[in-house]
Amino acid sequence: MVFNSVIFLVFFILFIQFYWLLNNKFHFKYRNLYTIVASYIFYGWWDWRFLSLIVISSGIDYFLGKKIYNESRVSIRKTLVTISLLSNLGILGFFKYFNFFIDSFNQILSLFSLSVNVSTLSIILPVGISFYTFQTLSYTIDIYRGKLNPSKDIISFFAFVSFFPQLVAGPIERASNLLSQFSEKKTFNSGNNIEGLRLILWGMFKKVVIADNFGVMVEPIFNTETNINGLTILLGGTLFAFQVYADFSGYSDIAIGIARMLGFRLKKNFATPYFSKSFEEFWRRWHISLSTWFRDYVYIPLGGSRGSVFRVDVNLFLTFTLSGLWHGAGINFVLWGALHGVVIVIEKHFVKNINKFIYWPIFFTGFVILLVIFRGHNIWHIIDLMNAIFNPFSYSLSSTMNVFTDFSIQKSMMLLLVFISFMIVEYKLKFDDFSEWVGRKSKWVRYAFYYSIVLLIMFVGNFTVKPSFIYFQF
Repeated sequence: MVFNSVIFLVFFILFIQFYWLLNNKFHFKYRNLYTIVASYIFYGWWDWRFLSLIVISSGIDYFLGKKIYNESRVSIRKTLVTISLLSNLGILGFFKYFNFFIDSFNQILSLFSLSVNVSTLSIILPVGISFYTFQTLSYTIDIYRGKLNPSKDIISFFAFVSFFPQLVAGPIERASNLLSQFSEKKTFNSGNNIEGLRLILWGMFKKVVIADNFGVMVEPIFNTETNINGLTILLGGTLFAFQVYADFSGYSDIAIGIARMLGFRLKKNFATPYFSKSFEEFWRRWHISLSTWFRDYVYIPLGGSRGSVFRVDVNLFLTFTLSGLWHGAGINFVLWGALHGVVIVIEKHFVKNINKFIYWPIFFTGFVILLVIFRGHNIWHIIDLMNAIFNPFSYSLSSTMNVFTDFSIQKSMMLLLVFISFMIVEYKLKFDDFSEWVGRKSKWVRYAFYYSIVLLIMFVGNFTVKPSFIYFQF
């Protein structure tokens, strides 16, 4: 079940009616129990068998959290938090990385002319496992660090882990922000409804108009492995940069909007990242919930900015490499993360006080090239893509124009105008909340904006692709 599908629309309309009925007439525990059931239906729509993983992860961390808090012996506390880490990362590792490590092992053996071949398994990756695993892990780690008291209400905790708006693709919420909200009595608020609907509308526009249309052009570019044209690859990387941003930030906007309609406040996950002046700034503004998670639970425990210059550089490199691995079990993701770590280290030492208008094109071009690596199928495909980009004789304008053959001239021009308008709005937003930014406009400007977005979704939106979001695969 995905946000941009008819079945979700029906699901949510039915859900919200009974949600407020339960909230107004009964104790919040009944509302939370109802939210758990609805969230499990939402998640089980993909594959009901993987519901057991959410239940197991929730149960392990709920009981371990209480044990860690009540235990005074340091050695036992360390053992308990280690059990939490091994349990959660063990489940994540098996489903997401088992075949990757087996394939890597076989390839290493083949380099030494060894014929041992360890078989892989037919493992299906559960949707959202990377997101809710990190969410529950932060809970036990924060209790171990003394930054959080454990929940005394198992229903609230299970609702926190499975909360359907942000279950499968974030934002990755901390218990310190979201868990306590499940213990509050909610009051229906028309202001929250309006704010939520604005975010949902804006997220749908990003997804259906920008991401899904750009995706039609991007897919053929990276799915062909013959006659690779350097200019086409750079165009594909640029289009993919905006596709993945509109797709993922669109999902976050919808998730935050739905939660707001239910009386919950989720954390901001994007802050117009493509107007960053550097890679370092970009990662403070892109997928903020993940970036801060790796900062707090990987970078700082490794030593953070403490220690020698070399040690700090190693900490940055390892953090970004692990971030790349989080995105998927493939050499493309590991390379993408590791190279981001290298670039961040280089920026830290050599890129200082450079005019942003000079450095921004360098930053964005480098970012696009790294995204091309991200899209590579395997090491040989990545090498071919890089050869095409850095070989000036592979550039062909006529071949590149074939990217737009799926669109008429009129639709191409319309998409270009819509995209430019979208980027102007992004520039105006900066770090502002979209809903609050729109809310400060006059009534007539607001309504003109709403109707324009609805019309663009209806007449420019791409409804021919299967409803899905890119980050579901991570």
